[in-house]
Amino acid sequence: MESQLTNEKLLEIISIQTEIVQQGTALDKIMEIVTDRALVLARGEGAAVELIDREELVYSSVAGIAEKFMGMRLAVKNSLSGECIDSREPLICNDAENDSRVNKQACRSIGLKSMIVLPLICDGKSIGVLKVFSKTVDSFGRAEVQVLELLTGLISAAMYHAMENDESELLFKATHDSLTGIPNRSLFYDRLRQKVSHLTQKDQHTFGVLSLDMDGFKLINDQFGHRTGDAALVETARRVKEILPEGDTFSRVGGDEFAILALSISDSADVKRMKERIYEEIDQPFYFEDHHVHLAVSIGYALYPRDGKKIEELIEYSDRSMYEEKRKRKAEAKQK
Repeated sequence: MESQLTNEKLLEIISIQTEIVQQGTALDKIMEIVTDRALVLARGEGAAVELIDREELVYSSVAGIAEKFMGMRLAVKNSLSGECIDSREPLICNDAENDSRVNKQACRSIGLKSMIVLPLICDGKSIGVLKVFSKTVDSFGRAEVQVLELLTGLISAAMYHAMENDESELLFKATHDSLTGIPNRSLFYDRLRQKVSHLTQKDQHTFGVLSLDMDGFKLINDQFGHRTGDAALVETARRVKEILPEGDTFSRVGGDEFAILALSISDSADVKRMKERIYEEIDQPFYFEDHHVHLAVSIGYALYPRDGKKIEELIEYSDRSMYEEKRKRKAEAKQK
């Protein structure tokens, strides 16, 4: 039975390898695949790829209960991840509350009781870790180490191929969407967390979080195919990016979902002007391979601190606002 289980996991690794190869150098997508599959293979409850950024580790890809910690930063020092990076060996923590190597405060905030951490080594350097964790003690052993070592080998190889020139390019590809070239979900949450943390400590300066969702994107894919769908995503990203003030972060956070961390906004009037500019720009004609492709988006927003002081509150409020806007625009379209 043990041999059969091992064979099944090896077949799963081969399947993952095939999926990774299909992504080319799209490092953000590769990290998503690895965290999702690591969660299942190690029977954990949360998984994350943490990448080094100077003296900190950034949650750059997440799965399971780690989802809400996307973009979180932790000090490299005095953590199990830091020790893993230094030793370049897999490490297991069976009980976070009684392990002197771990950052207990961080473990408590995430809710983990045990974890397994493996180094990600690229071009001879430790550049981060793959971490899988559980809300119960004693969840991992040697079997999980063996299967996850195969996974880290796959992601390290992908990172090596993605790093064409230097190490800074690796971090760029890990934090930017491979299709549109704009910041991805990881970088958006990283910057949003830093902004909220800074303002909580210093002042209550207003800024905006905008949620954008493409209207009719499925219809574009169904009618013209995925090449046209990809072109529509790229064009939408280009148009919005060009009109945003410098200092605002425009990100692709999902399939046809985008978000803006709008530091240039100070009140609802600013939001209204930004939305009008985006709608006007998106409404311009777009042609791809002799097809006229109709582009449209629905936009919702939240203002800090009026609509929330926590990241989750701001995102939830902005998303609700966006769906209300989408319903409104659909109703208006039916009346025309």
